[in-house]
Parts: sequence; C-alpha cells; structure tokens
Amino acid sequence: MYEVEVKVRADHDDVRARLADLGADPVNRVMQSDIYYDAPHRDFAETDEALRVREETDADSGETVTRLTYKGPLVEAESKTRREVETAVGDADTAADILDALGFEAAATVEKERQRFALNGYTVTLDSVAGLGEFVEVETEAEGGSEAETAGESVANAREGAFAVLRDLDLDPGDQIRTSYLGLLLAEESDGTE
Repeated sequence: MYEVEVKVRADHDDVRARLADLGADPVNRVMQSDIYYDAPHRDFAETDEALRVREETDADSGETVTRLTYKGPLVEAESKTRREVETAVGDADTAADILDALGFEAAATVEKERQRFALNGYTVTLDSVAGLGEFVEVETEAEGGSEAETAGESVANAREGAFAVLRDLDLDPGDQIRTSYLGLLLAEESDGTE
C-alpha cells in the first residue's frame, strides 16, 4: 500500500470556504503528537525512512488512539508518496519502552491539530503544525497495482487526482512541499542555531 500525498502551505479560512462551496464532507478534528525515532542500525535521515509513535485524540469525543508507523523512502519525484505500514498499539508509553529496549531513540516530536474533510474520494486535511504554521494535505492510498495497472500507474493516477483536488481548492500543485513536517521542523531548528 502506498500513501499518495501532496502538501502546500495555505490559509485555512480560504480553503474552508472553498471546501464548503465544493460540498466536502467534514470527517473529524484531532490533535496529534508524533514521536519520531532514530534507529540503532541505520540513519533514517540518510535512508529517507521514518518510524513514529502517534497519539491521536479526537477533539469531540476525547478518545485517544495510538499507532506505530513505518514510512519508507519517497518513491517518486512528483509527490510525497511512500510505502506506509501502520498498526494500532495499546499504549504509547509501552511502545516507547519496547523501542527503547531495542536501541531506538526518540529524536523529535511533532505536534499538530488536524481537521479532515472527504472530497472526491480524497482526504483533505487542514494542518496547524506547532512551530510551522498552516498547511493543506490532499491524500489517498494507492494499491500496488492490478493486472491492468502497474503500481507506478496506480500511484500516478492517485497523484494526478490529488493535484486536481488542489486545483479545485484554488491551490497550485506547483507549490507542493515534499519535505515532512519533521524535516521542516528540523530545518527550522538548524536555521535558528546558526
């Protein structure tokens, strides 16, 4: 399974108005705390991989779910598409203890508020990221491809659909940011120390 995602900086008020005009369906609003880990056996920054534990709290119900996620390297130059493997875990502290026992070290935390909408088969997410500002992500999942469609074609079709959704929102796919929030935060911290 591939996560096909395009992300741009954008003012949320303008995008919310456009989503309403297009009849997008509100999905949920959540708070997320992502703890990213460094591996003892390879440098994830060099391999373009990520391992994280995410705690997500629903803003309405207060229910919290925790997930462990591996993200592989980017698979194409045109979008932020990666292989993603994810599973629910019962407790974030226990997951952190397991990773620590295996030699993984917590490297950074990304905090954000997300508001999700469904539009034309895509998830449109308005992200407010602590220390970075406002972003819009358009994403979907692409299968590895069927007999009639290769994995590359599946990803390309999903990407082009995401670009169309961005254009429908009066946003420019050419403004896409392929760097993760973690990468953007680390770059901000690096710029601040020089």
